[in-house]
Amino acid sequence: MTDRNPAAASSKRHCDLSLDDPTPSAKLQRCSEPSEPTPAGKPNGGAATGEESEMMAGARNPRAQRYLVAVEYIGTRFSGSQKQPNQRTVTGVLEEAFHRFIGQPVSIIFSSRTDAGVHALSNVCHVDVERISKRKPGEVLTPHEPGVVKRAVNHFLLKSEGDIMVTDVCCVAPDFHARYKSLERTYHYRLLAGPESTSVFEKNSVWHISEDLDIQSMKKACSILVGHHDFSSFRAAGCQANSPVRTLDELSVTEVFPFMFFPSSVERSELELSNVSLVYSRKPDMESSGKGSDGSCTSSVKSDFENGKDFGKRSRHRCFVVTARARSFLYHQVRLMVGLLKSVGTGDLTTADVERILDAKTVTAAPSMAPSCGLYLANVKYDLNT
Repeated sequence: MTDRNPAAASSKRHCDLSLDDPTPSAKLQRCSEPSEPTPAGKPNGGAATGEESEMMAGARNPRAQRYLVAVEYIGTRFSGSQKQPNQRTVTGVLEEAFHRFIGQPVSIIFSSRTDAGVHALSNVCHVDVERISKRKPGEVLTPHEPGVVKRAVNHFLLKSEGDIMVTDVCCVAPDFHARYKSLERTYHYRLLAGPESTSVFEKNSVWHISEDLDIQSMKKACSILVGHHDFSSFRAAGCQANSPVRTLDELSVTEVFPFMFFPSSVERSELELSNVSLVYSRKPDMESSGKGSDGSCTSSVKSDFENGKDFGKRSRHRCFVVTARARSFLYHQVRLMVGLLKSVGTGDLTTADVERILDAKTVTAAPSMAPSCGLYLANVKYDLNT
């Protein structure tokens, strides 16, 4: 997947409420990754859709039980999370599963809206469900237990593409709002570094960088961005948040094992004999294929097979995870920050450039943002005891 700049991404915007104020405002606002906006220019795909959903959520049925529902999904085949006409979306698929379960339509309200291609390890929504007797129409029964809701909805979700699943359900108060009651959001972004092409198993779940990345320089850049700042330089065009000022509680980069990591016999032995984590290292790939112009092996350079590499075995990439944690983010803030960190890691920018870009307070000063495929909404935090 190729990288996109903020201007090109403007054709795929959803609408969302600013998360600075937990009280719903009258005007829908475009925020960043918590609220991936609806594509502009599509019929019924803008603010009206968001307003209608909020109005439906506000018209609560006193006989219904409100559930808080956590879901995980692979974003590749979804046109974002927000419901759109003639598009497969997370909200649309989930509403359909609930409809088939209880026999009546429902309205799903998510805490965070995600763009097409963005994944979720845990996104959270609320939904009102009225349990009506099938034998005696009009008779309201005791609400379903959360475990029943989870199993039943997953039964119908499995009949879809199999790329979305309910992971948790609990009962909440009738006025509990998945978006406005959220306290914190955490995002992860995965990058693979190395010259070898991305495996087919990971091509839609990571951003592949052909160059190596300097993790120490990236960590220094993270330290500059953490804290309370005006993040106008990391605010994509079209963001309608009331203020560009945000408090970034965490921005870190960590080198981890690749997702498709299968230990060798030596590595398995080290893991079994040691209680500490296995130190990951990757041997540099050969710069030459070892073949002459006629396709035969040259005498000066040996093939990987002749150098001891198992035939058909891929060289491993280095894998990095960028973690961003805050109460709320501006529109595309996370992906713009990752794009900056990548440029620092490859040496195209320095830490001094990071300070300059932050102080510039304009998105035109920032490098192109990272593609959606490597982004994961990891967690939405609540205090369910109040």
